[in-house]
Amino acid sequence: MEDRRIAILGGTFNPIHNGHIALARGFARLLGLHRVLLMVTNVPPHKRAPDLAPAEDRLAMCRLAAEEEPLLSACDLELQRAGKSYTWETLTLLKQQFPASELYFITGADMFLTLEQWKHPERIFSLCTVCAAPRGEDSAAALQDYAARLQERGARAVVADFVPPDISSTQIRALAARRKKLHGLVPESVEQYILQHGLYCPAAPQEKRNSDDL
Repeated sequence: MEDRRIAILGGTFNPIHNGHIALARGFARLLGLHRVLLMVTNVPPHKRAPDLAPAEDRLAMCRLAAEEEPLLSACDLELQRAGKSYTWETLTLLKQQFPASELYFITGADMFLTLEQWKHPERIFSLCTVCAAPRGEDSAAALQDYAARLQERGARAVVADFVPPDISSTQIRALAARRKKLHGLVPESVEQYILQHGLYCPAAPQEKRNSDDL
């Protein structure tokens, strides 16, 4: 039986962390979601990502996180397409794949406030309900005001009644680069993957010399 309510939580997941998971759980509670797809972005059109881990590693970490959360599924749909990942294209493909499902698109607070600048926003609005959670109590009013503005354009928009943990992938990469523990920031399986694969950790001088000799 096809899931009736499916949400897409997109991002580079560089790496996925407990804030992402809390966001998915919160919207699942709020909206009665049956599944949340962790949509791993190939080339993000909205931001530069100079320290982006390989796509296969980011997807693998999402799969590890999903193993511990029955609600979550890692999705490589955008990785299969060449070039930049545009939300309207992804939603169109998902609607074809799940025609009877109601789609929701979860985005970060900052990105939510730029939705009208995205490629083909009307198509996005026609295909899904757009969702965002405040980054702090002070940002909730701005999100609500923008949601009302989108609704005037025919969009369906939901602003969460919860604030997810303030965790950033940038913070995690900085800690990993110094070989610091990531306990409480990412699932344990993801922490082990980062450690085992040396992600975000620059090679030591001796290691670099050895690799240069190859």
